[in-house]
Amino acid sequence: MQQSIIGWDIGGAHIKAVVLEPNGMFSQIYQTPCPLWKGIGYLNRSVKQVLSEFPLGEYLHVITMTGELVDLFESRNQGVEQIIQAMKSVLSEQFLLIYAGVDGFLKPDQIKTHHLISIASANWLASASLVASMLNNGLFIDIGSTTTDILVLSGHEVKAIGFTDFERMRSDELVYTGIIRTAVMAVAPSANFQGQKMGLMAEYFATMADVYRLTGELNEIHDQTETADGAEKSVDASAKRLSRMTGYEYTEEEIVLWKQFAQEIKSQQKDKIKRACERQLSRYVISNKDYFIGAGVGRFLVKQIAEGLGYPYLDFTDCLKSKHKNLSLSIADCAPAASVAMLVFLQTQTQ
Repeated sequence: MQQSIIGWDIGGAHIKAVVLEPNGMFSQIYQTPCPLWKGIGYLNRSVKQVLSEFPLGEYLHVITMTGELVDLFESRNQGVEQIIQAMKSVLSEQFLLIYAGVDGFLKPDQIKTHHLISIASANWLASASLVASMLNNGLFIDIGSTTTDILVLSGHEVKAIGFTDFERMRSDELVYTGIIRTAVMAVAPSANFQGQKMGLMAEYFATMADVYRLTGELNEIHDQTETADGAEKSVDASAKRLSRMTGYEYTEEEIVLWKQFAQEIKSQQKDKIKRACERQLSRYVISNKDYFIGAGVGRFLVKQIAEGLGYPYLDFTDCLKSKHKNLSLSIADCAPAASVAMLVFLQTQTQ
């Protein structure tokens, strides 16, 4: 009998995990904060917390990661090695596979030094590869809490220019902007406010979670990060944080003003992602009948960008059709974790 699979996506700020049953149905999904930059012990505790949420049993564990980038580690290679070692120590006797991008899935004892660069921050390739196996052409876009991945799919292949973060940032396949953790000052150094364009304060006063809380598009279950000032997560508190960017004193009576300001900041972030999408579209002929495929907690922006550019939208969850159940979080929220699990599952079906 085939084992259930847990797909893991080990990030620098969150851990995401999904359970894929032997029948190809996703039965559990979980996300928990993990401030990995503070120490490897946070990873150990977070993994144990996730496991406590899942039914007892033996699983095949499949791991992808981006957490090797945190400044806890001296280098990416060291980060990859320490994350794998930590996962081995917590999961001990259970069977592990590590996603190594173009090098496929490897057991820990198969990993050599030259594999480390392929393992580092390869989670985007898992998601895009799974979608490419299902669709001939399209543009895959995953907007998460911190970053955005944009990949051309053509002929059932991922047409990536870059594979390292450096290469992908240079090609705009990786845009360092997201809808939760990104600081507002990184999105908008200036903005239109009260009918005039003005510079904004280059201070960590507010995040994009504040912006999308005011636009009404934030799903609070996705915001597991502390606010910039450590205060509550409410519309009024978010408006107050945004007001600090302008130096204009906040009052509750002017909440409409701050909702308008949030729309201005959102527009700048959306335009930045849209320009990166247009750059990818210029590389390959994607017809206006081909889908923009949206994943990540910010995929509502993908849908809006697709509509603005005249392309149909397809949610990552719908790519999996009947292979998922109703869950508190969506499979699309944790696309890389779901994808590594599904890719291994599909491999076993063909063996």
